[in-house]
Amino acid sequence: MTVEPRSLTLTTDLPGRVAPVQIAEVRPQVTGLVKARLFKEGTVVKAGELLYQVEPATYQAAVDSAQAALAKAEASLVAVKLKAARLKDLAAMKAVGQQDADDAAAALLQAEAEILSAKAALQTQRINLQYTRVTAPISGRIGRSTVTPGALLTANQATALATIQQLDPIYVDVTQNSSTMLSLANALASGQLKTGTARVKLVLEDGSTYPLTGKLQSSEVTVDQSTGAVTLRAEFPNPKGALLPGMYARAVVEEGVMENALLVPQPAVSRDPTGKPLVFVVDSAQKLVQRPIRTGRAMGDQWLVTSGLQAGDRVAVEGQQKARPGMVVEAKPQTAAAN
Repeated sequence: MTVEPRSLTLTTDLPGRVAPVQIAEVRPQVTGLVKARLFKEGTVVKAGELLYQVEPATYQAAVDSAQAALAKAEASLVAVKLKAARLKDLAAMKAVGQQDADDAAAALLQAEAEILSAKAALQTQRINLQYTRVTAPISGRIGRSTVTPGALLTANQATALATIQQLDPIYVDVTQNSSTMLSLANALASGQLKTGTARVKLVLEDGSTYPLTGKLQSSEVTVDQSTGAVTLRAEFPNPKGALLPGMYARAVVEEGVMENALLVPQPAVSRDPTGKPLVFVVDSAQKLVQRPIRTGRAMGDQWLVTSGLQAGDRVAVEGQQKARPGMVVEAKPQTAAAN
């Protein structure tokens, strides 16, 4: 076959796990009994949607008490303000001592501070009352509930009431050897490879191919010292919820496009006693020349040749068992199978 250059998209198969884009564990922020659970397990909920109702009676009473304390402080302020104004005028006329006027002014400031404190206490109680409505922090699919109506909840307890996960879009985290990543970076820097769109295809556990294509989003900035691998993250649309967190998948990542790539069939490549690859090339005099080559990765039933061959070289793909360097042969053309 005559070696001809072609444009080749290089891909790498990498193992990975499906992970949610967002995950939130729902926990109570107040203590109380669960009055009602207002969602169906396994369904999609919206951010802000009411999930649990905690018994609000004691928290409503605390709000009412704080409101009464604020009203009392505001009523006291009226009398203190009038007294301070009168004593200020009398002190100006020397009818009362300056100390009395100063004490009245200080009492006014204290009354105003008590109002601010009462307002803050009221706001705190209103927030606690609002926390009796346990809502969804994010939109996504909610899992099973760990409590039922009547259960006692504790503020900021360790056990989550339920877990919400955003599944559309969804991530697939894959690992790649750091040395392979360096080789890829060098190939891109030297121009041997051109960057593509970083598309990713997914092969599921049962061997089927996921119908939608993903895109490579980012990579971890640290190499795992125990494995020497780097984690890459791809994002896939998941409108039907077919991909679930924790699933194993094999990602086919497009690394880039190699222009003028040379491919030869695997049967055309033999090995010398040291394991180095060799091919027989037919020269212009119809003689066989044994030529050492360097191969890269296997592309289906062909080898990617990185050095040792040039475009237009005629490579023997059959009959090498009887071939010897320098033999005159009759070369018949054979079309290389498409990869």
